[in-house]
Amino acid sequence: MLNPNLDEIQLSREEYERYSRHLILPEVGVEGQKRLKAASVLCIGTGGLGAPLLLYLAAAGIGRIGIVDFDVVDSSNLQRQVIHGTSWVGKPKIQSAKTRILEINPACQVDLYETRLTSENALDIIKPYDVVVDGTDNFPTRYLVNDACVLLGKPNVYGSILRFEGQASVFNYQDGPNYRDLFPEPPPPGMVPSCAEGGVLGILPGIIGVIQATETVKIILGKGTTLSGRLLLYNALDMKFRELKLRPNPVRPVIEKLVDYEQFCGITQAKEQEAKQLMEMTEMTVQQLKELIDSGADDFVLVDVRNPNEYDIAKIPGSILVPLPDIEQGAGVEKIKEILNGHRLIAHCKMGGRSAKALGILKDAGIEGINVKGGILAWSREVDPSVPEY
Repeated sequence: MLNPNLDEIQLSREEYERYSRHLILPEVGVEGQKRLKAASVLCIGTGGLGAPLLLYLAAAGIGRIGIVDFDVVDSSNLQRQVIHGTSWVGKPKIQSAKTRILEINPACQVDLYETRLTSENALDIIKPYDVVVDGTDNFPTRYLVNDACVLLGKPNVYGSILRFEGQASVFNYQDGPNYRDLFPEPPPPGMVPSCAEGGVLGILPGIIGVIQATETVKIILGKGTTLSGRLLLYNALDMKFRELKLRPNPVRPVIEKLVDYEQFCGITQAKEQEAKQLMEMTEMTVQQLKELIDSGADDFVLVDVRNPNEYDIAKIPGSILVPLPDIEQGAGVEKIKEILNGHRLIAHCKMGGRSAKALGILKDAGIEGINVKGGILAWSREVDPSVPEY
């Protein structure tokens, strides 16, 4: 309801006091606060981006907030997902978020959608809301959110983060560009690491999420200049902001319907290829690896293909670090040839995916190997709990 009938919206005495710092702003005032109260915002995800933006949208007085998420709170979330607390570990994120939102603003209506957003349910979930805020961390869902917003004519407030860098924009607003003007085609699967693989500075999503909240409020108020047509880039390590202009592509394909976004982004094909590789690949469990190590056998070499900083966190005794990027670039292949010296190759990573990829590359180079199923995470959980999980 970006153009509500303000005569039907009333502010209570408590709301006049609560929002007094808004009300004395000429750009907000009573009319603007009524617009915020009448507005509805849907947040996709309650992770790093969703956590801060939900806090500030609730505090700003957004009348109705919808949340889409199907995950549970993990202890590794608490470094950046500030809407959740330690007591909520193992419980649904959307319940945690709702509890915190209502503590901030009991008058806010909070709608929960404890489900994965799909092509089958996206239009129905998004349709009732004025503004959609994308707090997701994967390409299939970003394309899905974009296309659904285009079909429904909804503004899409975008943000993304990785390591020390973040970006934000506003899509599909006032004839401006949409996400496909920024990324006409998705990158190949695995090319862009997730935060779980690449890491993220915990403070970074707070900055980008608050920018998304700011853009959302500006859209509802109809004030200021939004990021529509601009991509804001932020480097936290250098503390620098810069902008890129973004224009609609006049020859972009017309979005007529929602599709299979896992397939569109190559995820389905990549999973099928990975499953095929695993079927063709010899695997061993962490228990079998433990028995082999305890036996004193010296006819194998255990190679860890994670990154050096991960190796510093936790390692399996006797393992040798050869990072996957080195293997992909060729130098790691030569190093493994040198250290094998006729021995069997056993490879592991955090959960088994990267080591499977490394063994596929090595196989093409004539080196056969065994993959440790579940990686060092399984080792920590099933063999040696003193090895830290991360």
